[in-house]
Amino acid sequence: MANTGKEYEELVRDIQRSLINAENIPSLKNINIEKNKKIKDRSGIDREFDIYWEFEIGGHTYRSVIECKDYSSPVSIEKIDAFIGKTNDIPGLKLIYATRTGYQSGAKIKAEQHNIQLLVIRDQQAQDWVDDDGTPLLKSIHFKMTAILPPRIINFNVHVDKEWFYSQNEYTENTLPYLFKTELSDAIFIRNISKGEKYSIHDLSRLLMKK
Repeated sequence: MANTGKEYEELVRDIQRSLINAENIPSLKNINIEKNKKIKDRSGIDREFDIYWEFEIGGHTYRSVIECKDYSSPVSIEKIDAFIGKTNDIPGLKLIYATRTGYQSGAKIKAEQHNIQLLVIRDQQAQDWVDDDGTPLLKSIHFKMTAILPPRIINFNVHVDKEWFYSQNEYTENTLPYLFKTELSDAIFIRNISKGEKYSIHDLSRLLMKK
């Protein structure tokens, strides 16, 4: 089957959309990405671009066009010249060129002179995971981790002595459940009679963390 380049255009578009979503810039508005977008030049002639990307930030609208070429060899300077000629009569565009196979040296120089961003978008290859001196690079790291959280008090139940309760005139069975709900953890105290110690619920939480 002949390579029409359509699959590569969709790949570049999807990657561009994913990168935009990953940036998560709150001030970025009205993001619009289109395929095969036609824009009229100064002469009124429709010029078609593989991918058109428009967004608004700070009240200004920015427009980019991406030329996607799924060539089997590096892009030549003639291809960059053609892209420049295609966009020369359309002001206000950021120019981006995408290919799988890289660019010839002349194409890189020409693109730099005209502020064209050059992208190489392709599947990963074996040589991508080798350093310049031939040292293999890590592809992934697998590890297991057990997180031990510090102890904390998640519930506090009060058991009241029945005889003591009925000896108190200010409490009733209806008001008792609400006595401790409105108190802060540093306003409720526990007294250890056998050791002669006294600490708040807040203090108890800190003591548990030290053990």
